[in-house]
Amino acid sequence: MILIENTVISDDVADQYFVCELSKCKGACCVEGDLGAPLERVELAVLDQEYENIAPYLTEEGRRAIAEQGKYVEDWEGDFSTPTIGNRECAYAIYDDRGILKCGIEQAFFDGKTDFRKPISCHLYPIRITKYDEFHALNYDRWHICAPACDHGAALKVPIYQFLKQPLIRAYGEAWYEQLCREIEEKAAVS
Repeated sequence: MILIENTVISDDVADQYFVCELSKCKGACCVEGDLGAPLERVELAVLDQEYENIAPYLTEEGRRAIAEQGKYVEDWEGDFSTPTIGNRECAYAIYDDRGILKCGIEQAFFDGKTDFRKPISCHLYPIRITKYDEFHALNYDRWHICAPACDHGAALKVPIYQFLKQPLIRAYGEAWYEQLCREIEEKAAVS
């Protein structure tokens, strides 16, 4: 385990390999699971503000689900997530011409229509963050649908923390990420 500021990072984040292999998984993380993508409370206001810029990128079914359920939904524990289409794919997900699910929010971002890239929970996957009063716990979320990403990452020798450099910096800052790299390198030198 690695401790940096108010974060506790699982050793798996340094030791396990991962690089998304969308041609194999087809973006299954946008459709599998019990709920849509987890949302931070600050992201709710962003979705309210940016929805009109994002909506043209969504499918008709996605826009309809959002019109019926709202831009986000609250679950039984008071947490928020994106709505889904028929309890399946995220309402913000879109299919590309190869049948791969991608994020409509992110496509709007790439086209310069919004400054919001996508929910941080999606950007950080396969890391899941559990927030406690005093600290955040960053853990590797193992999911069978990501087996191709594990194999691909292992073949390329890319550990999770390197694959997720951008989102980790987005979440915790450049200095934090540099400290993470130093901590991992120091641990490796001792081993």
